Amino acid sequence: MAGTMGAMTADELQVRIIADADAGELFTLRRAAFVTEAQQYDDPRIPPLTQTLSELKDDLGRDDVITLGAWSGPRLVGSIRVLLEEGRATLGRFAVAPDLQGRGIGSRLLMEIVPYLPDGTKEIWVFTGRDSLQNLTFYASRGYELQHNQRVGDLTFAYLRRILGEKQDLV
Repeated sequence: MAGTMGAMTADELQVRIIADADAGELFTLRRAAFVTEAQQYDDPRIPPLTQTLSELKDDLGRDDVITLGAWSGPRLVGSIRVLLEEGRATLGRFAVAPDLQGRGIGSRLLMEIVPYLPDGTKEIWVFTGRDSLQNLTFYASRGYELQHNQRVGDLTFAYLRRILGEKQDLV
């Protein structure tokens, strides 16, 4: 399997809405992907690591949330959660399997979310740790601009925004 994954490209992915039946796999993917972030901030209490499986399933059932997954064969290798609000979408819990980062999976998920956004969505927001330089560079290279930083508990988050035109893509 590892040999097959090594040759995988973002174009070979299947991207679709994550169903309740995929909740366990999503739970595992998020844990694996966010451990590095927690280690960087020396804080294991970040929300993707403290959310229970039951809470994750409840989240998947919300009408104002879209969660997309990217599969390479039977394996869930990436996901993105989008909270829908009036004229705005907020990305969160953006995860790519640690062994497959840097292969375009995240970029593909950013692009694939656009058709799922309701008409009238004018902007997309994302937040990440202020010190997560790799994440900040990734978003900036895809048209997101830093708007402000906000301290929440012991962490400081950077909030970035991208203004949308007529259903333009995100990459």
